[in-house]
Amino acid sequence: MPEDADLVLVLTTEADQERAEALARAVLERRLAACVALQPLTSLYHWQGELQRGAEVQLLIKTHPASLEPLRQAVVALHSYTTPEWIYWPARCSGGYGAWLAEGCCQPR
Repeated sequence: MPEDADLVLVLTTEADQERAEALARAVLERRLAACVALQPLTSLYHWQGELQRGAEVQLLIKTHPASLEPLRQAVVALHSYTTPEWIYWPARCSGGYGAWLAEGCCQPR
């Protein structure tokens, strides 16, 4: 059995399903991520001095550590928000999943 592998998980949100899917497709087509999971949610947050409530779609992006910075640049450039959420953390996965992840997002762009 292959050894465990490194990956990075990234969270961001978009305003609606259409924009979330467009962003997911863009990073996948650029091979900056191997998988993007979308989840509708309700967010409560402070914005411009006021408490806000809104429907959003959360994107959980699974990427290879080598793709993290190009992914960040693409998300900032393509995102519909002025200040997009960008939260990431390193994780470990099974070796087989890690090989699939590397193949999915580390090809020449």
